Amino acid sequence: MANGSRQAAWEFFGTELKRRREDAGITQVELGARVFVSGGYIGQFEQAIRKPQLDVAQRIDDTLQTDGIFERLCRKLIDDPRYADYFAGVVELERLATAVYDFEPTVVPGLVQTPAYARALTLATHPFATDEFVGDRVTARVERSRILADATRPVYWVVVHETVLRVPVGNAAVTAEALEHMATLARERKVLLQVFPFAAGAPANSGSLRLMEFEDAPPTAYTETSFSGSLLDDPAVVQRARRAYDLIRGAALSPEASLALIRSAAEDFRRCMSTT
Repeated sequence: MANGSRQAAWEFFGTELKRRREDAGITQVELGARVFVSGGYIGQFEQAIRKPQLDVAQRIDDTLQTDGIFERLCRKLIDDPRYADYFAGVVELERLATAVYDFEPTVVPGLVQTPAYARALTLATHPFATDEFVGDRVTARVERSRILADATRPVYWVVVHETVLRVPVGNAAVTAEALEHMATLARERKVLLQVFPFAAGAPANSGSLRLMEFEDAPPTAYTETSFSGSLLDDPAVVQRARRAYDLIRGAALSPEASLALIRSAAEDFRRCMSTT
């Protein structure tokens, strides 16, 4: 579904939700309480700000007795081939987050990747992909990164494992550019960046970990391995994820030392280019 038609579908969902809710004679707060979200959530759905989540859409159908219309619309909206099914919800939430905290053990985080780095990663995992497929994935990654240019961008705190600085992706030039781009964003204060060094031993979480905070909704956590991911909103689980992130952040180098190490690693890759 193209971006324009997708937005139109969101707006239709919101308009229809508002109509059906008002016909039932209940407020946003009342509907939110019945489907276990805040009234603000319902308002964001109705204004097409937040993409509906499938489980909430199903509960809305049950509450308003709407014969599954919101579930069907939601499934249509979720269908974005540029993202894995388990990641599509994360993309929507990061646009609404007031703060995002990432830990990446093996690659440059998606929000700070360069197009060339994103392309190299896509080809590494999809070596027989068509040019169209690769182009769509790269475009999607670039679109996501635009939230860091917004005046209302979230607080973005990133910890990368030192592995990210040492393993080439694509080639030395691509990797050097990616590391330099991370450093530039840190200097521009668009991201607070730290490196978890080899000397710190094993991190408190072995895979990717993301925490997201919102103005009017509970925080969420997202964990990912090579072929799957889980979006978590159970308060106890999110708290455990927060403790793991705090342990990782506490063992990482300071932002100043991290920036120096990233620059040094980029220079090492540049030297590799000059000797080959």
